[in-house]
Amino acid sequence: MTGLCFASWASRIATIQQNLHLSDAGLGGVLFALPVGLMCSLPFSGWVITRIGSRNLLIGALTVYSLALVTLGAAQNTVQLIVCLLVFGFASNAVNISVNTQAVAAEELYKRPILASFHGLWSLAGFTGAAIGTFMIGKQVIPFKHFSLIMAVIIVSVIFTSRYLKNDKPASAGPVFVMPDNSLIKLGIVAFCSLICEGAMFDWSVIYFKKVVLAQSALMGAGYTAFMLTMATGRFVADKFAHRFGLKRTLQISGLLTATGLLTAVALPYLYTALFGFLLVGFGVSSVVPLVYSAAGKSKTMSPGVALAAVSTIGFLGFLIGPPLIGFIAGIATLRASFTLIAAMGLCVTFFATKARI
Repeated sequence: MTGLCFASWASRIATIQQNLHLSDAGLGGVLFALPVGLMCSLPFSGWVITRIGSRNLLIGALTVYSLALVTLGAAQNTVQLIVCLLVFGFASNAVNISVNTQAVAAEELYKRPILASFHGLWSLAGFTGAAIGTFMIGKQVIPFKHFSLIMAVIIVSVIFTSRYLKNDKPASAGPVFVMPDNSLIKLGIVAFCSLICEGAMFDWSVIYFKKVVLAQSALMGAGYTAFMLTMATGRFVADKFAHRFGLKRTLQISGLLTATGLLTAVALPYLYTALFGFLLVGFGVSSVVPLVYSAAGKSKTMSPGVALAAVSTIGFLGFLIGPPLIGFIAGIATLRASFTLIAAMGLCVTFFATKARI
C-alpha cells in the first residue's frame, strides 16, 4: 500500500504541474517540500513508536498518508500543494519506520533474512501504481478522483490487514532522539553511501542517457527502466543470498556491483554498455537499505523503531545530497565526472560494510 500510494502521486506529477501552471524550476522548488516533511518526521517516528508502538503508528500513518494523497489531487494553488506535500512526506516516513519495525519483528519468526522481499513488494507496487496512473491519464481521469480511489483501496486494506500486525508493547518513554552507537553509525553510513547512488539514478539516469549516451528519444528512459527492473528483482533474491553468504558479504558485493556498473557506464557511454552498467547498479543498490534496516533492527542498545529512525536519519541524507551533488559537479566539470564520484560511493558501501559489526 505504501508503494502504491507513492507511485500514484509520482505518476500524476506532470498533470498537477500542468494544472497549477508551474514551471520546471517552480516544480523543483515545490517538490523539495516532500523531503523536508520526511526529514521532520525522522525523530518524531522513533519517539512516538516508544509511546504507542509500531502497529498503532502504522495504522494511523498509513491512513493519513492516503488522505494526504487525496489532498495533493485537490490542491488549487502552489501554497496548498506545498503544505500537502509536507504532510505527505511526514506521513510517508512515519509509515516507513513503523512498517520496517513490523518487518523486523516478522523476520525474527523466520530466523533468516526476509526484509528485502518486503522492499521488493514496494518496488512491485511502484510498477503497479505507475501502470494505474498511465491508465488514468489515458482515460483523462483527474488526479482527485484517481487518488480518492487509491485512498479507498488503502483504507480497506488497512482494515483487513491490521489484525495481523504485531501488537508490540511500547517501551518506556525516552528522549525524542537518541545518539546511535558506533555500530549503528556505520550502518547509517553504508545506507548513506548507497542512497546517494540510488537518488542519483532516480533523478539523473534519463538525463545521462540523453546527454552522454546520446540515446534516441524512445530509448532515453531505457537506463532508468533497466535500473528499476534489476533493483526490484534483486530485492526478491537478496534474502536467499544473504541467508547463504551472510549480510556482510552481501553488502560488500552490493557495493562492488554498484561501483562496477557506474564505472562501466562512464568508461563506455554507449547504449548497450551503459544499459549493462545500469543493470548492475540496480542489483547493487537493491539489497543495501533493507539489509541495513534488518541489521539495525537487531540492535542491542536501542529498540528496533528508534534504531531504524536513527539509521534512516543518516541514510536519507544521502538520498537528498546525491541528486544536487551530481548537478553541481556536472556544472563545473561533466556529467561523466559526476557519475565517477557516485561510483566511489559504491566502493564506500563495501568499505564501511567491511568495518561494520554485522
